[in-house]
Amino acid sequence: MNAPSGPVLRDIHLPPPPGWWPPAPGWWMLLAIALAACAFALYKTHQIRHRRRRIREVLREFEACVGRHRHDPVGLAAGLSVFLRRLALRDSQPAAAYGGERWLAYLDGHIGGEEFRHGAGRVLLDAPFRAHADFDTVALIALVRRYVRNALQSGAVHV
Repeated sequence: MNAPSGPVLRDIHLPPPPGWWPPAPGWWMLLAIALAACAFALYKTHQIRHRRRRIREVLREFEACVGRHRHDPVGLAAGLSVFLRRLALRDSQPAAAYGGERWLAYLDGHIGGEEFRHGAGRVLLDAPFRAHADFDTVALIALVRRYVRNALQSGAVHV
């Protein structure tokens, strides 16, 4: 056998595999997007929980008002009137100062229909100011409860 002429060549040396640190720019972008998505999800979760808590507080206040005045029609009408005006303050401050037919029209506008102007809600105009009142308290409570739930679900009242 003949000896090779010229320099002796060595085999090809592969570079070492890349390390895991620092990551490639694409991984940094993916991490940033994931962190932003998590922060947004936490923010939205916080908003939803806060809104639900405020809705529960409003409904609890309504039930407490009804419970306090269940057997006193005049007190019930006055309490519900005050409650509705406090609720209207959250939506539109000028609306809370409306009087008479304009107030009932405002309430009807949020519930859809004419049950405040021409139905059970009409007693809110004068019953709180009478010494004695005789009206359907169950119908009034149901109407106001429906108004509150509708206003809270539609977002008409900011909680």
